[in-house]
Amino acid sequence: MEDSLYYNMFQDRLEKDLLKICTERGMLEGILLQSQDLDDKWHAIAPEYIADGVKEIAAYPTVSVAWAAYIGMAVACWWNRDWAKLKDQPYSVLLGSQGFDNMDDHIMQDILGLIPNSIETSGINETIKACADDAVAHIRQERIEPQSPRAFYVYARTAHVMFRIGAALELHRLGYEMRKLSR
Repeated sequence: MEDSLYYNMFQDRLEKDLLKICTERGMLEGILLQSQDLDDKWHAIAPEYIADGVKEIAAYPTVSVAWAAYIGMAVACWWNRDWAKLKDQPYSVLLGSQGFDNMDDHIMQDILGLIPNSIETSGINETIKACADDAVAHIRQERIEPQSPRAFYVYARTAHVMFRIGAALELHRLGYEMRKLSR
């Protein structure tokens, strides 16, 4: 129970901080746009992503968490296009020609259809990098023993937050917003 509370508090803090970064950069409007469909898809593909990402932590910690945001963007794009048709896309569709290594470019160009080096693409990439840098700093501030169960769970929670940030970025880019309904 204590561990669950710790992980939930870590995840909440991280999500708030990353939302603030995205809002300050004009990429979100202070609200994390989300859908249960998207979170369900994360839970379906997370084991494969985390297996790939864990291998990269030591050499490329920022990349190991950042790529989850790109996955969030891809899944949000599928949700917007034709969820009934695209919701069962396998994790392998997200991998680039070099596998995990160029997943970001593959998603941005081939799935989202964004032009490489455009102002929009650069803004997204810079925002995701800033979020990933902050996420890695959060992990390091926890002073967790490397390769411990706690390190694994904090990493998994961080990847989930990055996924949600990416999904929110894409939903916002597509024009979705949250509004209070009046009765």
